[in-house]
Amino acid sequence: MIVKVNPSQKLKGQIILPASKSYTIRAFIIASCGGVSTIVNSSDCDDAKVSMRVAKALGSGIIRAGDNSWKVSADIDKTLPLNIDVGESGTALRFLLPLASFRGDSVFIEGKGTLQGRPNMFLTQVLRDMGANIKGKGRSESIPIRIKNGYIHTGKIIIDASLSSQFISALIIACPRLLEDTTLLLKGKKIVSSDYIQMTMQVLKKSGIKIEKKDQRKYIIPGNQKFKGLSNFLVPSDYGLAAFTIAAAVLIDSDVVLNGAFCDELVQADAHIVHLIKSMGAKFIKTSASIKIKGPFMLNGGDFNLKDCPDLVPIMSVLALFAKGKTRLYGIKHARVKESDRISDLRKELLKIGAKVEEKNDEIIIYPQAEYKKNCLLDPHNDHRLAMSFAVLGLKLGVAVRDMECCSKSYPKFLTDIKSLGAKFTKNA
Repeated sequence: MIVKVNPSQKLKGQIILPASKSYTIRAFIIASCGGVSTIVNSSDCDDAKVSMRVAKALGSGIIRAGDNSWKVSADIDKTLPLNIDVGESGTALRFLLPLASFRGDSVFIEGKGTLQGRPNMFLTQVLRDMGANIKGKGRSESIPIRIKNGYIHTGKIIIDASLSSQFISALIIACPRLLEDTTLLLKGKKIVSSDYIQMTMQVLKKSGIKIEKKDQRKYIIPGNQKFKGLSNFLVPSDYGLAAFTIAAAVLIDSDVVLNGAFCDELVQADAHIVHLIKSMGAKFIKTSASIKIKGPFMLNGGDFNLKDCPDLVPIMSVLALFAKGKTRLYGIKHARVKESDRISDLRKELLKIGAKVEEKNDEIIIYPQAEYKKNCLLDPHNDHRLAMSFAVLGLKLGVAVRDMECCSKSYPKFLTDIKSLGAKFTKNA
């Protein structure tokens, strides 16, 4: 589906932000590890639905407990199905791999779309070192992945943390159920997306699991722990998805209120968007229940380290197009192995509108121009965050965006929400 997004003169109104995709996935997967859980205000995006499917495959019974609320009853002794489909969810896939390997069952894990080709070799190699019989496709060990019976031993695990934090989260979810203690050591020049590891640890703590973080590179995980379940776990609103509407309101004449549950107790990597946009010159009022913005604002460029929040690279790049002075987004090499290459693919598309963009190994530099080409057709490369970022660009400039339906991966109501604020667009099959 191609969506032609027209320039907007005014955005006004209120929307209710979707729940955090990342916390929803963690809640369902951790709930499947033991006990009885109640998850409140869960996301209804595609990846969240995959996490529910994976939880069921791991033996959980799931019944509705209210609007977007679910009761999850774990059964860790249930035999795994022969096949598990993880759709396009990289998080669900990686969280599943050690849990399935430690169960001792044989299983074939498959997926589709952007998940094909995404690398898992650091995690699969560690699991083999622990005794798992696991093999993915090609050198990157992408899907499909086959797991056969294997004898798992514990002790010291060393894993490269420079590519994805999901590998570390996957291990700290699974290792508490092993009989003996595990020492997890992280290697690599940089530990990326560390806030996501903290998110995982916070949900584990609420399920009664103890993990000792010695420093940035060492975790002690006691074995033979029992998951007690999550008691009325309230999934907070998603800062990463709020970023798109915040950015639109910052660029355009606006009077917008984003309603939601902003729980500062629960870490979110994408909460960095608040201080990032403020540091560029925008102002807004944030409470525990809302974000209020009256734009537009004159933005300033600058150097921004997005090592811990690579999902913000696309929307920060769009904001940089209209800032005063160049913007350098760095520490983002791992953004190349998301749903798209969020450095190379982003640059390729922005060049179409006449942007001046430099690409380096782990950074992207945007030089704002006086004018840009209008009504260009942009390809998000099936990446939901590129698609929504390009739609925000369209509200300012006017563009057409291919494959806009890919937004359902994280934000199914994105177009509906921005339309309610006054955005105008047309859809073509």
